[in-house]
Amino acid sequence: MKKIKKIIAAAAAAALALSLAACGGNETSTDNGDNSGSASIYRTLDDIKSSGTLKIGVFSDKNPFGYVDNNGEYQGYDVYFAKRLAEDLGTELELVPVEAASRVEFLETGKVDIILANFTVTDERAEKVDFALPYMKVALGVVSPDSAVITSADDLAGKKLIVVKGTTAETYFTENYPDVELVKFDEYNEAYSSLQDGRGDAFSTDNTEVLAWAMQNPGFTVGIESLGSIDTIAPAVSKGNETLLTWINDEITSLAEENFFHNDYDATLAPVYGDAVDKENLVVEGGVIE
Repeated sequence: MKKIKKIIAAAAAAALALSLAACGGNETSTDNGDNSGSASIYRTLDDIKSSGTLKIGVFSDKNPFGYVDNNGEYQGYDVYFAKRLAEDLGTELELVPVEAASRVEFLETGKVDIILANFTVTDERAEKVDFALPYMKVALGVVSPDSAVITSADDLAGKKLIVVKGTTAETYFTENYPDVELVKFDEYNEAYSSLQDGRGDAFSTDNTEVLAWAMQNPGFTVGIESLGSIDTIAPAVSKGNETLLTWINDEITSLAEENFFHNDYDATLAPVYGDAVDKENLVVEGGVIE
């Protein structure tokens, strides 16, 4: 009889444990498809609406796309878009600062619902997150001091190139120019300070950004204005979060009716670029690449 009671007690404990596990938290977990057994934790569209807050990851140090101004306020092209998403969803907006290398991890661990941090669409990243329709085009660029302008990637052989970890620039030069010594940083502010201090011969990241930085920092020139393929920038959500992904795609399509991203450009990028950039070569409206 004692043995039977022990078996019953063990079974009850196991059932209780399963019940508690099933009830724990309001988030949804889904296999991320990499067969590693890991999972992405995300909130569905209804979860976000119920919470009343939309969490979006943006850069805090990548002017003019996502940065914190002198008043401590978030500004930039991505931030302008983030504010509209929250407004149209009918929620408050919580902006979460991210670094380039942490963007995927912030989605996989449920720290944010959406990433809007100049996230270039790549096949490798698409295995871990789901990208929505694009809203911008981009290639790589290289900025260097006026005293020694780098005009070709071949000029970087044996030199030090500054990159930010987790960016397409890091991947591109690692794969295509192994003779280039990469000096890697976590944050954009650190990378630019390193260039200004002479700890590297050049810095590579999105061409749109290095051009803006060079225009605001005399003594530096973008000697390579376009390198590698023309890629797209798009919002990203956790792998499998279909309800949120569908809503974002519908939103991007709908916003095209009012030329939203052209207006975004005029408000946030035009004051920086002036006539130096043709916005039609950068802006993607309604997710349609022309």
